[in-house]
Amino acid sequence: MTTTEVVRSPGRAAAGSSVEGQAVAGRTAAGSSVESQAVAGSSMAGSSPATRPSVDGRLAAASWEALFRAQVALMRRFSADDIWHPVSMREYDVLFTLTSAPAGLRLNELNREVLVTQPSLSRMVERLESKGLVTRCAAEGDRRGTLIRLTDEGAALQKEIGRRHVRSIRKYLEPALDEQQLTMLLELCTTLRTAQDSIPD
Repeated sequence: MTTTEVVRSPGRAAAGSSVEGQAVAGRTAAGSSVESQAVAGSSMAGSSPATRPSVDGRLAAASWEALFRAQVALMRRFSADDIWHPVSMREYDVLFTLTSAPAGLRLNELNREVLVTQPSLSRMVERLESKGLVTRCAAEGDRRGTLIRLTDEGAALQKEIGRRHVRSIRKYLEPALDEQQLTMLLELCTTLRTAQDSIPD
């Protein structure tokens, strides 16, 4: 699903303003994340947090709610799309995540990397394995460790569904935002996400 990573949990804006639904995130189709295309050092990043003037807390809350509501609105449309067969959207997210790790991922690593909240990831992996879409194998140098990998069939299915999903993404985003706005959105969301590593709890 093309778009950017957004947090998994629902948020609250300014006092008394709730945010609908659960957050999930979109993914690209071809097996690579679009966020990697964001230009490093872009002027969109602005000054460092240490030197940037503080902003009105209400603006920060309103901006977060706007971002969250836009994501929820789009995810509702993506969820309703008849493009995921023969897997679910959640299962597709697992397949997509595994495309970025040809050597495989441990279950805890997979759980950390998927963007659609997975209530029972281990059972989902078992279902995907029974369909021949993923396989589990011993981790090299760790006899008790298990890696989850895409099979050739799983990789082919991910690409097939991914192409359909890109068409949906373009259908919903391009009438709303032009190329410059999409570039700005990509840069802003990437800056917001990567900044979290340096912001203390």
